[in-house]
Amino acid sequence: MAVLALQYALNGLATGSLYVLVALGIVILYRTSRILNFAHGDIATFGTFLAFTLITRLGVAPLLAYLLTLATTGLLGAGFYSLILRRAKEATLLGQIVMTLGFALVLNGAVVVVWGADTKVFPSLLSETKVYHLGGIVISQLSLGSLIMGFFLMVLLYLLVQWTKVGLAMRAVSQNPLAAQALGIPTRRVLALAWGVASALGASAGILLAPVTLLDPFMMLDPFLKGFAAAVLGGMDSPPGAVVGGLVLGVIESLFGGFVSVAFKATLAFAIIVLVLTVRPEGLLGREYKKRV
Repeated sequence: MAVLALQYALNGLATGSLYVLVALGIVILYRTSRILNFAHGDIATFGTFLAFTLITRLGVAPLLAYLLTLATTGLLGAGFYSLILRRAKEATLLGQIVMTLGFALVLNGAVVVVWGADTKVFPSLLSETKVYHLGGIVISQLSLGSLIMGFFLMVLLYLLVQWTKVGLAMRAVSQNPLAAQALGIPTRRVLALAWGVASALGASAGILLAPVTLLDPFMMLDPFLKGFAAAVLGGMDSPPGAVVGGLVLGVIESLFGGFVSVAFKATLAFAIIVLVLTVRPEGLLGREYKKRV
């Protein structure tokens, strides 16, 4: 029983690391602009289809295709903020969120028109059938690679935010945009960068998920909802909370599916959202939001 539980937990960590990438993108945008980006999943889907085209039709090397995809989706996210959201000066916060929903519908329609609605097989350098044995635990090469890549991207994001001037500017803007602007920080550029980084994180999750879930225009709907659940669980304003929330959600989901019921596994994330919002609305590592009136 203990070995089986460890097996499920390891599988959950591999899946949870991808939830973390989605959740981090959601949290970054929420911290900097208080906007929940409903186009996050569709930007990731667009990027995954782009990587598929570069690899299968244009013959680009997979690693180069991944890098080009992350750069393109980053520019797409930054461009959406700079050319559309920033120019909607009179839009309320709710109006801006609705605009992201409209952008999601546009992207989804574009993916269907360009690539079609049929399911495709995404090429991967890693094999799902080749496995490694760690004592009594078995993990596939693809799951292990996803886990390692997920943690690698988390470390890169941590270094960007905590140890660079750009990261310091992002933290300043998230704390107080007006004060940051008064101090000479180019807040618009920082916000555009935040949108670009979040979009690239989403695309990386899509590329890592595609070999397992197959490629279709709605492939990121469920991971986006799970990433949102992870962000709520950890705290919408806490990147470390997004990491903890994603990993915890992945492990709980895997254990629940293995020992309780696979049929209700998909609804577990929404049950967690309701429970967290009821008991601790700020999340596990989030801070309570107080407004002076």
